[in-house]
Amino acid sequence: MPNRRLPVRPDLEQLRHQAKDLLREMHAGDISALADLAQFHLHPIDPAQATLADAQLVLARSYEAESWPRLVHACELVDAIWRDDVHAVRDLVRTYPNLLHEHALVRTNSNWGPPMSYAANLGRDQIIDALLELGATDLETAVGRATLQGRVETARRLHQRLGAPTPAAESLGGPAYTLSVPGTELMLELGAPVRDAQGRGIAPVDVVLESDSRNPAAKHAILEMYVAHGLELPDTPAMALHRGRIDLLEQHLRRDPSLLRRTFTFAEIYPPELGCHDEVLATHGTPLGGTTLLHMCVDYDELAIARWLLDRGMEVDEPADVDGDGFGGHTALFATVVSQPAFWMNHHGGPFDAPFAALLLEHGANPNARASLRKQLHPGYGADVLREYRDVTPLSWGERFVFKKLVSEPAMRLIAGHGGHGGHA
Repeated sequence: MPNRRLPVRPDLEQLRHQAKDLLREMHAGDISALADLAQFHLHPIDPAQATLADAQLVLARSYEAESWPRLVHACELVDAIWRDDVHAVRDLVRTYPNLLHEHALVRTNSNWGPPMSYAANLGRDQIIDALLELGATDLETAVGRATLQGRVETARRLHQRLGAPTPAAESLGGPAYTLSVPGTELMLELGAPVRDAQGRGIAPVDVVLESDSRNPAAKHAILEMYVAHGLELPDTPAMALHRGRIDLLEQHLRRDPSLLRRTFTFAEIYPPELGCHDEVLATHGTPLGGTTLLHMCVDYDELAIARWLLDRGMEVDEPADVDGDGFGGHTALFATVVSQPAFWMNHHGGPFDAPFAALLLEHGANPNARASLRKQLHPGYGADVLREYRDVTPLSWGERFVFKKLVSEPAMRLIAGHGGHGGHA
């Protein structure tokens, strides 16, 4: 099976250099390069006799392209769409008509779709019109991609070209995943349902809660839009936090003075009745099952609610529950080190700050608290197993955690500056 994936905007020059590097590695007898040669070349050949054309073929097929020219065409087409070069797109598709219906990024499981859908992701309306004239048929996919990316006017135009049908409930899933308020607003405006004919909730609340995206204001707005269109959400403290509703949390606190000490099961945080999944598929950093509202605030980037909890007297080092195998007991400070917001900070290259670590340390959080944790990564981050991290401090939790994109180096520096220690227990 192919083992490489083109990025959303591939660089042809980089691929040319990659092919040359692969050829050198073949000639040098590199094990990985020889494995690629054996797997992806059309015929058995002597590595010592391999040419640049051989390396280019192997590289292209490892990206799921049938040939090096097909990979080149993909790069040229995608680049033309990004540049909004209608003439270049039209010339490429006229010269190579098969490009019109194949995935722009070659691989069959590419979310960005064929060229018209790819253009819809970027709101390239003139290119979309040109591709429709040339015979593009992926209108439904294009509407979904434009909606997911918040390209509202593009989505509206495509929806009209499709015949202005009433969107299915599934049309809310894309903007739910990206937490696109404009996309959600458009689909609801066009009639996407949040309840079925029997009145049961079908809005993708599970996608909103489990998405790896973190944008509190957008998440709050989308959940409130669902409610405004007739969806009923559970009246629980965890859901009040998801909605960003401090007013509802105030009501819960009045009814239950122990709220600031309470821990919540995974099912309370991710309600299965709303379609939520298990601890692997529900994307989060430090384990949330059996934690407090303060732990939740850290992974969901709810800084205002975290301040509210601490102002109301919540103990900053309130621990999570410990399960029957001895795992848990971590404080919210652990969540500042491994979290979903850290993933986006690292992925986007900043801003490199740690507001939650600063807040908790200002309130006296113990930088050397200890706990044992276990965690299995979401499959979207690559195949993984359930890993155990025994008797770690917040710093050693970050040092030992296997997937560094979820680790906040700024938080670790702050904790170290407050006397935190790492290393193995």
